[in-house]
Amino acid sequence: MKHPDDTTTSHDAPRRKFVATAGLAAGAMVAGSALAAEGAKGSAAPAKAGAGKKNAESAIFTTKEGVQIYYKDWGTGQPIVFHHGWPLSSDDWDAQMWFFLSQGYRVIAHDRRGHGRSTQTSTGNDMDTYASDVAELVRHLDLKNAIHIGHSTGGGEVARYVAQHGEGRVAKAILVSAVPPIMVKTPANPGGLDISVFDGLRKSLAANRAQFYREVPIPFYGFNRPGVKTLDGTVDNWWRQGMNGGIQAHYDCIKAFSETDFTEDLKKIKVPTLVLHGDDDQIVPYQDAGVLSAKLIPGAKLKIYKGYPHGMLTVHADELNKDILEFIKS
Repeated sequence: MKHPDDTTTSHDAPRRKFVATAGLAAGAMVAGSALAAEGAKGSAAPAKAGAGKKNAESAIFTTKEGVQIYYKDWGTGQPIVFHHGWPLSSDDWDAQMWFFLSQGYRVIAHDRRGHGRSTQTSTGNDMDTYASDVAELVRHLDLKNAIHIGHSTGGGEVARYVAQHGEGRVAKAILVSAVPPIMVKTPANPGGLDISVFDGLRKSLAANRAQFYREVPIPFYGFNRPGVKTLDGTVDNWWRQGMNGGIQAHYDCIKAFSETDFTEDLKKIKVPTLVLHGDDDQIVPYQDAGVLSAKLIPGAKLKIYKGYPHGMLTVHADELNKDILEFIKS
């Protein structure tokens, strides 16, 4: 797989052209038939009670403002909370939830408001509210000593939650291909992408969301690279997850993931943190994201994967799962 130069590749013209036409999103993978059926129903049976859980938990949690948040809660043991990216859902984490469940962990993933099977909100589609929703769900499930893992936009959600709500409840944090510190170009972030890039995303989304969501997964998974075979099921599953959400929430979330400045959040993270990024990430350029985030988080560990795309959690799940498990156990 061809990868960019290890210098200023995050700002070249081809990359800007892609982001303007394809978009920024979080990873996805082929959902198992049981999970696909579960998504089609829009609800799920209550989770069974077990060690480490207070009660049997419903798959729907209602926030104090009446927003219904769909979540999965499997297994027992130390909890791992997964935060998906734009415009996907908790199904994005199938490969990780299945793996870590088999390793004896309690695995939890939710559909962010406006995404997947949660309420298609027209308000509150911003990073502060996303983090507050997570905090409510964590208190509801009484999660302690939890590991929080976020991909892309979900990495921003993790940074804000851990910094502002997670004290005393979080053991470790992991950011994968994540959007922090900030994506848009500002005087403080001269290496960022121009606001016109994100205006282009909004324009494409509003014009034909269904077609836009067919195009995004190709560079997202590196399927546009020479010699890389397109996995049609993976593309279809990305589209399925995206189209399950609400267009207004997805539109608003572009501002949330591109213009939110996580700099101060990253500086406040006190738990051991792992930052993972691929150097062929055509969606969130690694030099202005993972590299900078690792410098801002006290004591953070950084790993850059040569030639890996934005959606590496799906197409390189075996290696990513191994590295994440090693960090969790360390």
